[in-house]
Amino acid sequence: MLRRNFIRQSAMTAAGFAIFAGCKTNRMIPISSVNSGTYRFEEIRRGVGYFEEKGGTIGWSIRKNAVSVVDTQFPDQAKNLLAEIDKYHKGQKIDLLINTHHHGDHTSGNIVLKDRIGVHVAHENAINHYKRVAAEQNAMDKAVFPTVSFSDTTRFEVGDEDIRLYYFGPAHTNGDAVVHYEKANVAHLADLIFNRRFPYIDKTAGANIQSWVQVLDKVLHTFSKDTVFIFGHKGEGYQVTGNVEDVRAFQNYLEKLLEFGQSCIVSGRSLAEVKAGTVVIPGAEEWKGDGIGRSLDAVFAELALE
Repeated sequence: MLRRNFIRQSAMTAAGFAIFAGCKTNRMIPISSVNSGTYRFEEIRRGVGYFEEKGGTIGWSIRKNAVSVVDTQFPDQAKNLLAEIDKYHKGQKIDLLINTHHHGDHTSGNIVLKDRIGVHVAHENAINHYKRVAAEQNAMDKAVFPTVSFSDTTRFEVGDEDIRLYYFGPAHTNGDAVVHYEKANVAHLADLIFNRRFPYIDKTAGANIQSWVQVLDKVLHTFSKDTVFIFGHKGEGYQVTGNVEDVRAFQNYLEKLLEFGQSCIVSGRSLAEVKAGTVVIPGAEEWKGDGIGRSLDAVFAELALE
């Protein structure tokens, strides 16, 4: 049963927009940053922060008597996250759990939180993909699926923090949620941003590079220069948090990837030839290291369909 003083539901429009209204006087509490050598648990501002260990970066908010979590990595990492949360809320509910999309490095830890989840939400496409992949992998017993879905946007209040979810269109998948902690002005972009790391572009789940560029336009128009962004992944030497310039930099990577893919196809170069001879995308040289083949596979597949 939900802690009704901190999160409750009321109907709104026919489009399915929902508000969860919470206690307006719920106080902040001091949060201690932890860098264990294995994981990092760090407040950004106003009781909102991130957890970084293995897999997609976790977001969280901790108030006097209210907690939200964005993504769960893997079971061992979810246990470490709970250990930190339990310093402030031992054994209490996670009022709101959000999965930004269905990939296992963002959802496999759900099972650790299973008995503590209040409301569990994701985009409707993400839930469908999660169930499909779990069935394909014979892993239904290891999955904990969101029970609340949204299509375009929805809003929650957890404690005195307003949390709005957005879906801006196909990008990394066709079910990527953006989570905005409005009062803290912290936006969790999850795998919409791979900060100086070659991205995974999941064509099996509706990913679209050209749409992804437009999605990031919507991100840039929705949030301000003062917004702190949490990213799903980062390259070596970079951070899992950043600003609008980091968003623009990744958008540029996608644009240059499209330009490069198109030029290769027009010149008659095969995918195998391009993969053998390409280590960076021209015009986006900050993206380097392993994984460029994933981008090349995806851009050739997408442009070949046009």
